[in-house]
Amino acid sequence: MDPATLRDDMVEGLAHETKGVLDSERVGLAMRAVPRHEFVDERVAYEDRTCEVDGTTVLSPSLVTTLLQALDPRDGDDTLVVGVGVGYTAAVCAEIVGAEHVHAVDISRPMVYRARENLAEAGYGAVLVDHRDGTRGLPEYAPFDRILVEAAAVRPPEALRSQLSPDGRLVMPRGSPGEQSLVAVSADGEAERFGPVRFRPLLLDGEQTGAPERNRTHREDREFAERSADRRHGWEHEWIDWDRY
Repeated sequence: MDPATLRDDMVEGLAHETKGVLDSERVGLAMRAVPRHEFVDERVAYEDRTCEVDGTTVLSPSLVTTLLQALDPRDGDDTLVVGVGVGYTAAVCAEIVGAEHVHAVDISRPMVYRARENLAEAGYGAVLVDHRDGTRGLPEYAPFDRILVEAAAVRPPEALRSQLSPDGRLVMPRGSPGEQSLVAVSADGEAERFGPVRFRPLLLDGEQTGAPERNRTHREDREFAERSADRRHGWEHEWIDWDRY
């Protein structure tokens, strides 16, 4: 079947069949335009399901819809995508705001190369894709009107918050692996919730696949301290300030 017809069917399903997840005309038009088969296997490109490509999770069309509706990008918004993966979400953003306004980073160098190739093949070669630790953002291109993080963290990284424009909006899954919700955070810290989600954690440099092994990251230090605190009972909690770890 013609890919354009498949995209139309996919969008119609998102708007009506898949719990009516799609209600943004801008997002719908963009998803009708972006050839998803340039980013994932054409046999599953227009099915509403996640898939794995080289160890990274490619989000389902319905989840991409949820993220972008929460992000609410507009024409000309300078946008940063953290965790570009295969590049599909960045392409849909580019269709809305303009490819020259989209910047993307990924902690995996192989995925950066793949995303660049996919975006160029799909007609969005003007999207800038760089190999970076996403927690640090892309300060040389800041400020950003929109920042989308496709990985979860307990709180938005301060570096990303600082790179928002005064009226900017940062969208990310927030919470621990077992309890996450999608939130939109403004530059002044106000948060809006969009329901439960489940994402992989936001990686620090050194945690990505194929990276040189590190003994322990800052995040692991804190999690180790919290687990230790949970195993203690009684008097130990009275004098040890576990929040310091």
